[in-house]
Amino acid sequence: MIIAERKPMAEIIEMVQDCKKVLVLACRGCVTVCSAGGEREADILASLIRLGMKKGGKSIEVLTGSLVRQCDREYIDEIDQWNGEYDAVVSTACGVGVNFISNLRKETMVYPALNTTFFGGSAEQGEWTEQCAGCGDCVLHLTGGLCPVARCAKSLMNGPCGGSVDGRCEIHSDVECIWQSIYDRLGSFDRSAQMEVIAPIRDWSSAGHGGPRKVVRDDLTV
Repeated sequence: MIIAERKPMAEIIEMVQDCKKVLVLACRGCVTVCSAGGEREADILASLIRLGMKKGGKSIEVLTGSLVRQCDREYIDEIDQWNGEYDAVVSTACGVGVNFISNLRKETMVYPALNTTFFGGSAEQGEWTEQCAGCGDCVLHLTGGLCPVARCAKSLMNGPCGGSVDGRCEIHSDVECIWQSIYDRLGSFDRSAQMEVIAPIRDWSSAGHGGPRKVVRDDLTV
């Protein structure tokens, strides 16, 4: 899922300084799971916006609402139920949701309430870790299902660097060296020989460095 966290309140308050009425719009997708932008978080944010503006000597009316997802045209139309009732939308979705609403509602100013961080999973209660970089050329079949692109601090493709110590990363000593983990995992399946195959220079063109990416499924298009 996409992991995100709320922006500093001072930054959000600055966004809505000139607004008289805003819609804080929650997303019931990934950001709900990581406790950053669901309905509960939107209600809390709405209260904080009111308090922040009042502290600055200004008043503001804050509506709250939610969509099943803010990254799907099918659900964006539901925003029309508040049409004309606000000066701007403060979206608690990830950056994808903010872009989607901005694309489809060109007359609406949309502000991001969150910083979109990474693709990850829940390691423990209240803790999320990055697992995937969305690089567009998955190598997990070669690395025992563990991603060196996202989980190696240097995104190395041919084993660990010379700085890892006792299976820990030299950049972040509290993080496991993912290549040590890959080696151990492949060994448990008697596939250590895969580590001896030299990976070619990686083609990063699929990783988004050439501009926004797009996937089209002809079997699903109308």
